[in-house]
Amino acid sequence: MIQDDEIRCYQEGTIGWIRFNRPEARNAMTWHMYEAMAKACQQFDENQEIQLIAFRGEGAEAFVAGTDIKQFVEFTAPRDGIDYERRIDAVIGGIERVTTPTVALIDGYCVGGGAAIAMACDFRYANSAFKFGIPIARTVGNCMSITNVSRLVDLLGIARTKRVLMLAKMIEIDEAVTVGLIDAVVESEGLDETARALAEKLAGHAPLTMRATKVLINRILDQRRPDPEAGDDLIELCYTSEDFRGAVRRFIDKTPYTWQGR
Repeated sequence: MIQDDEIRCYQEGTIGWIRFNRPEARNAMTWHMYEAMAKACQQFDENQEIQLIAFRGEGAEAFVAGTDIKQFVEFTAPRDGIDYERRIDAVIGGIERVTTPTVALIDGYCVGGGAAIAMACDFRYANSAFKFGIPIARTVGNCMSITNVSRLVDLLGIARTKRVLMLAKMIEIDEAVTVGLIDAVVESEGLDETARALAEKLAGHAPLTMRATKVLINRILDQRRPDPEAGDDLIELCYTSEDFRGAVRRFIDKTPYTWQGR
């Protein structure tokens, strides 16, 4: 499997582990990490020994703190933002559609692309430092795909989705448990063992029933979600804006940006 400096993907017994390994950057995702994660998910799903695919960030501070913003500096054409969101949709959709059960094991921050990965998983366990959000309204001023907004609405409801996206609100552990975003609170030292216990439990359940459940739910979601192209005009508007270009530069320089609305 994949073993490198940024992401480690390997089999341990009946668990396929995907571990994000950029703790110095709160495990912010590079293009390579997204591609490696997608490839590992496919390989694990084809392996009949695997009972659970488990995602975890290294460093005990973050699961994944979004996409590495430095990569957005390369965006110059109107199509760049749309292509990026399509790429993310394909990767996150791939996690959602694997027939093998999936779990996100979350230490601390679960933000942006990390939030999308966690939302696509079947189960989510987090420690008490959990913070979930997509704070793009105060960071770089881009726009999520309509599919990922749909995932937020499905999990959080309309009102909370507006608070997360418009107010850049971070959902902390008590609220996350109350609304069902998190299955249970497990402190960092117990998260790996929680995955092992979950894999053992799943191994005793009817595999065809579990597979059918996931496929049926995805068919329902397919009927409810709009065409991905339905949000392209808004993605292009945000990603080609003066605000986006300026906010990305300021984010990298760690200096504040004054929004212009253009």
